[in-house]
Amino acid sequence: MRKQPGSSRQKPHRTVVIVTGIPFDVHSSFARGAALAPARIREALYCDAGNLCTESGRDLGEGDMWQDIGDLHLPDTGDALQRIEDHVRRLLAEDRRVLALGGDHAVTYPILRAYAERFPSLNVLHLDAHPDLYDELNGDRFSHACPFARIMEEKQIRRLVQIGIRTATPHQQRQAARFGVETIRMPDWRPGTRLHFNGPLYVSIDLDCLDPAFAPGVSHHEPGGLSTRELIRIIQGVTAPVVGADIVEYNPRRDVNGVTAVVAAKLLKELIDLMAG
Repeated sequence: MRKQPGSSRQKPHRTVVIVTGIPFDVHSSFARGAALAPARIREALYCDAGNLCTESGRDLGEGDMWQDIGDLHLPDTGDALQRIEDHVRRLLAEDRRVLALGGDHAVTYPILRAYAERFPSLNVLHLDAHPDLYDELNGDRFSHACPFARIMEEKQIRRLVQIGIRTATPHQQRQAARFGVETIRMPDWRPGTRLHFNGPLYVSIDLDCLDPAFAPGVSHHEPGGLSTRELIRIIQGVTAPVVGADIVEYNPRRDVNGVTAVVAAKLLKELIDLMAG
């Protein structure tokens, strides 16, 4: 079995990026299964078919810039979101940068609540087919379709930029205008677009920002999305300090030959490279 460098005991004061699984999908509106994602992403990451090198040439198998601390154990109860927030808050108190593997997009709300305490001028880059700005969905204000409505109404962050949007309902369009969200709809996206952020940045990647041809393993297939190469270029083009990130909404139950797991593992490597500096 290949050595898993990030999962072994390291000198804690030297580790920069902490990878943590958040296997939680209670607030999914259509299909459960995203809670299975962290384990499948790790399988793809450590599979002998690939290696731990990033496109910059950095070998993530060397050094101790990152550590995988495994999954957070969560109940299917109302206090799960608070447990996620407390978990991330503890890691940030140790001066770590957290890279979370969801789970559905509901997990981003408690993560960003913890981040907002430490980074009061936080910017968020959100890549998704959907704005996730519903005030509520099916009576659930904490649905995976609502996290950015909660974040923005609580004024948790300074700026929200969304890329890849292609299913915004009139209600969500009004919400975006109300909260001052900067939206780059997929029909308006141009490869090579440069993004500028002043201050710390959090990156949230819902895998359905990708066209289903590149990532079939998601609960909500929405044709016309980004290619894997376009998404990687966006990540590699970020110049602001990235202090946190998440990869969410991978549903192994809908994947085809593990293709989406491999895509998620690829994004994980590139994000670690970016966050470690």
